[in-house]
Formats: sequence, structure tokens, C-alpha cells
Amino acid sequence: MTALFSAFRDPDLRKKILFTLAMIILYRIGSQIPTPGVDYVSITRQIRDLTSDQSNIYSLINLFSGGALLQLSVFAIGIMPYITASIIVQLLTVVIPRFEQLKKEGQSGQAKMTEYTRYLTVALALLQSAGIVALADRRQLLGSGVQVLNDGVGVLGLVSMVVVMTAGAVLVMWFGELITDRGIGNGMSLLIFAGIATHMPGQGMQILRNSGGVVFSAVVVGVLILVVAVIFMEQGQRRIPVQYAKRMVGRRQYGETSTYLPLKVNQAGVIPVIFASSLLTVPVLITQIVQSGSATPKDNWWNRDVIGTLQDPSSWQYIVIYLLLIIFFAFFYVSVQYDPYDQADNMKKYGGFIPGIRPGRPTAEYLSYVMHRLLAVGSIYLGLIAILPNILINLGVTQNQGGGTGAFGGTAILIMVSVGLTTVKQIESQLMQANYEGFLK
Repeated sequence: MTALFSAFRDPDLRKKILFTLAMIILYRIGSQIPTPGVDYVSITRQIRDLTSDQSNIYSLINLFSGGALLQLSVFAIGIMPYITASIIVQLLTVVIPRFEQLKKEGQSGQAKMTEYTRYLTVALALLQSAGIVALADRRQLLGSGVQVLNDGVGVLGLVSMVVVMTAGAVLVMWFGELITDRGIGNGMSLLIFAGIATHMPGQGMQILRNSGGVVFSAVVVGVLILVVAVIFMEQGQRRIPVQYAKRMVGRRQYGETSTYLPLKVNQAGVIPVIFASSLLTVPVLITQIVQSGSATPKDNWWNRDVIGTLQDPSSWQYIVIYLLLIIFFAFFYVSVQYDPYDQADNMKKYGGFIPGIRPGRPTAEYLSYVMHRLLAVGSIYLGLIAILPNILINLGVTQNQGGGTGAFGGTAILIMVSVGLTTVKQIESQLMQANYEGFLK
């Protein structure tokens, strides 16, 4: 809080914080504006009476959008197309040599990668909005037979809804980039933070009203313990000592210094959780779109075993699949983003070495060994945080709150704490730059 008060006393930093708050407010206003053709009164009444079992398919996207998805608002698609596009473009750097070359070109290459990400975002937003509108038109979005669109919405009206939602997703992407460039913190992460935070008062009141004060107090204590555990793990790192040998450049002597290479326990962040959750919803969404035209769903092994399992987050099959996907994506994402051989080459180039480890290939193998040990701990930590609410649901301790992706779920707490820590660190770093006078005044 001291850093926050000091930030408001600095004119430049205060301007960035106020600009960020203004963008978040605009984002929340757009999340409440209904798309043309939506029966807002009917959809609000249905959402109020909707059980979490019916909405758990879309709970993650609906949580990130601050409830805008199920309301079919202008920002119904939210930030998810941009997040998915960013992850896909980053993963394609391993497959496509052109992307790998752009990644090494610095700022110009990064600008080109951002341009590709924007194009892919528009395509994904178009596909996702078309699927959601198709489900709403066939009365399958909020349950079988629930009408959420106005009477007489024709083909032109449905097309306009898809265009409006796609344009809303592009506008949200623009808000996020503006916050990153002119505001404080990462824009996309802060928009997700805002979407999750808006769910907390309503879900807190629901728990208090349905379960009483004792259960609500226990939930609050549990959330506080979870926050402390997440902070402890997110701040944890393995510091590998690195020494730089003495070298002469002209008449100057450089090197002979000791430092360390920090490797975080959770190097992948929350990306594996988001990726695993999104992947679990894809088969259900596609199956619903394909079968929404029929009056009754087909009774076959796909609908009964696969889709039925993916729609029941309290089942042990869902929990095991979810945990394994998180662990897999944690290892996969970090292996794409962090190359120990490049790190070893850079250390060797500048005369650095790890005490007791020879430079070059032995250093790379040692870094890979340490990284995989940290990944084992970090991925299991991510998985346990994410599936903890599902296990509690299975044991009957808590009620279903969207498959553990509610505002008090492990995924939401993990995202909010990570974004909060990153934003506070950025504010403190800019405060240090503002207060540093240097030698010349």
C-alpha cells in the first residue's frame, strides 16, 4: 500500500494508473450492453435461475468475461480469442522457421508476430461468436428450449450479432494493448482480473445466503490460506550461482563477478490451466452445436461416456484428465519458451560459468535437469490448485460452482494473485526509476 500511495503522488505514474482504471471501466460498461437481438429481460431471468451444472461448460470463458458471455453482451467473447491466439503463435515458433526467425529479430520481429496474433484473434472470435449465436438461436445456450433471442430474428439479425460480438472482441484486444502501452501492468491480464473480480461479491453473497455465516467464514479462511500458498509458490525460485571470469577489453578490466540465475518454481504461470480448461470445453461445445438441431440427443458412447464425463467436473475421470492436461501443458509450454542450450551459449559467450559445471553442453544439461525438477513441482502445484474445488465438490464439502472455476475457485485465485503480484512489482520498479535522480540534475 505504501508503493500505491507513492505512485499516486508521482504525476506520470498517476496518469498511467488512472488511464488503466478508465480502460477497465469502459470494458465493464461494454460487458453490460446487450447485443442487438437479445431478449435482455428473459436472459437475465434465466441466468438468475440457472444452476451451475447447466453452465459449467462455459464457466471459464464466462468467468474471464465477467459474466458477459451468458448475457450475450457486446463483449461476450471477451479476451479468450486473443489469449488463445497468443498461445498458438508462441507455440508455432517451434514448428514454423519463419516465426522462429521473427522472434530473434527483436522489436521489429515482435511487431510482426503481434500482427499475426491480431489476425488469428479475429478469426477465432468469428468462429466462437458464430458458435455461441448458433446455440442461442437453437435454444441450447442456457439449457434445452430456453429462448434468449427476440422473436423474428432472421438470418440478417444473426449475422449482425456475430459481427457485433467479433467487433467487441477486437475492441477488447485494443483495450488490452492500450493498457500495456500507456497504462500500468499487462493489459490482457488486468482485463481478466477485472472480469474475475466482478464475480466475487455476487458469489460471496450467494454462499452466505444459501449456506449461512459459518460456511461463508470457512470459505473466506480457506481463500486466505490459498492466497498465502499461491504467493509462496509464485515467489519461489531456484537461484543457480553464476560467476564471470576476468577479461580485458582495451585497457579496461571486466568480469570476476558473482551473480545468480533465477529459475521460478512455476515458470509456466497460469497458461497450462487456461489451456487445459479451454481444451476440455471444445468437444462439448462442438457436440452441442452439431446436435442442437435434433430434438433429443443421441444415446451413444460419445455422448454418454465422453461428453457426460466432461460435463461433470466432480467425477474422478474429469479430475484425472484435467490434472494430466495441466501437467502436460506445463512441461510443453516451458520447453517451448525456455531453451537451456541458448542460455548456456549466452553464458559462455560472456565468460560466465556455473561453479563445478563445465561451460557449454554440460551447463545446458545441468540447467535442463534443474528446470525439469522445478517443473515437476510447479506443474503438480498448478494441478492441485486447479482441481482442489473439484475434489471438494466430489467429497460433498462444497456445492458445484462451475467446475471449480468460480470466483472463489483455485483457478481464479491463482490468476488474481499472479496478476496482482506482477502489477505491484511493475509499479515499484517504475517508482524506483522516478525517484532515482542520477548524477546529473
